[in-house]
Amino acid sequence: MSPDVCNLTLIDLPGIARVPVAGQPDDIANQIKKLIIKFIVMQETINLVVVPCNIDIATTEALKLAQEVDPEGKRTIAVLTKPDLIDKGTEKNILAIVQNKVIPLRKGYVMVKCRGQQQIDDDISLDEATEMEKEFFQNHEFFRRLLSEDKATTKSLANKLTQNLVDHIKKSLPQLSEQIKKQLWDLRDDLKECESGPPQDSKGAKQFLIKILTKFNGRIKLLSSGEKMAEKNLFVLLREEFNMWNDHLNETKKSLKQSTKEKIEVLQNFRGRELPGFSNYRVFEVILQNHVATLKNPASKLLNAIKGIILDHFTEVVETCFQNYPNLQSITKDKIDNIQSSQQAKAEQRISEQFKMERMIFTQDPIFLKALNEIPDSETFSIDELPVFDKKSKYSDMLEAYYEIVVQRMADQLPMMILFFMLKQTAKLLTADMLSLLKGVKVSELLFEDTDVSRRRRDLQARLDRLSIAQETLSNFEGSAE
Repeated sequence: MSPDVCNLTLIDLPGIARVPVAGQPDDIANQIKKLIIKFIVMQETINLVVVPCNIDIATTEALKLAQEVDPEGKRTIAVLTKPDLIDKGTEKNILAIVQNKVIPLRKGYVMVKCRGQQQIDDDISLDEATEMEKEFFQNHEFFRRLLSEDKATTKSLANKLTQNLVDHIKKSLPQLSEQIKKQLWDLRDDLKECESGPPQDSKGAKQFLIKILTKFNGRIKLLSSGEKMAEKNLFVLLREEFNMWNDHLNETKKSLKQSTKEKIEVLQNFRGRELPGFSNYRVFEVILQNHVATLKNPASKLLNAIKGIILDHFTEVVETCFQNYPNLQSITKDKIDNIQSSQQAKAEQRISEQFKMERMIFTQDPIFLKALNEIPDSETFSIDELPVFDKKSKYSDMLEAYYEIVVQRMADQLPMMILFFMLKQTAKLLTADMLSLLKGVKVSELLFEDTDVSRRRRDLQARLDRLSIAQETLSNFEGSAE
């Protein structure tokens, strides 16, 4: 920085070492090359290749590296130094290089004569050295023409760099502007994830707590009503479980049909006082009761599976709404666990009662007849014929017909019970219980933030401020440049 020149960043890269000296690693050459390429490959840079006049520029490794990253030479300027040390007779060759006739570079070459070590030791000032440099070129037989071509002296190099830098910045502005816009969008999204944070005053903090609790309750209500709140809709997952329950019920029809004949024969051996040909309703009851009882364990598994799915989705809402507040997360998760445990006990009680009711073996006559008449390859009956078909030869069809009614009841009623207690009631109780947090609990404790979150928010906000200033500065610069 200087009050006399434009501010710019100058990166002085090391010269390329070929042989390690004392204390340097064996791969020092590779390390230096990697360091150099790291900077010169960036499109925002203008690369100055500094080459002494008294060496063969065609074999210069620095120029070779510059050409690799900038093959069209749009960002490369060659600076030739030490013109006073060249051998007699090579002046025309050097002149041809500076005039861009040997290795063409789009931005060309500039020759300079810097202070020598003796001049530095003699405390020759930069102003004096600049005058001495100008005199050198004015008095040089071959190089004086470079002054008129503006290709010699440090002052000429400074002017060339300034103009190139301005032109380069203008070309880079659209790209830089797009980069800043993208980073601003990303930062704003990141800040949204961190939220704005709770106010420091108690009144503002309570209003903030009400706001996030209301948002949480709203999401829970939407979730329980079937709205998509995650990648996969909750009800899609629940219906998958209920479909598997329905498939299992249908599979048990086959096992009932296969075992009916065998069970009837076994029970017939225990016939009591009935005369042959008379039916025993107890046989019908026992077979159905025993078969329905096999559904208890799958029903319990269904309840636990649904509980797990709902718990996962509720937990996801908690972590989304209260992601920055560990105490609030912990309290809410405890509430969900307690409510779910209570509701599970109620659901289990209700399911147990359902199985007890199923032992009664009851349905309306028209419903039973309808199911019986829908059995393939079976006779059809009406209510008037009830006394006629009550015989053991029809037990298999009658069992199949009644069990179809049981399957239809269980396929719908168990999922409805489970949904009612584990989802609907849980959501209702939870949303009511969350509002109780506004009473008796210190708001500051509930809204305690993880230190990493608050620190990240401050860092993101600082970056956002800096980028906003950069965007405004670029816009102003683009406007003035036009």
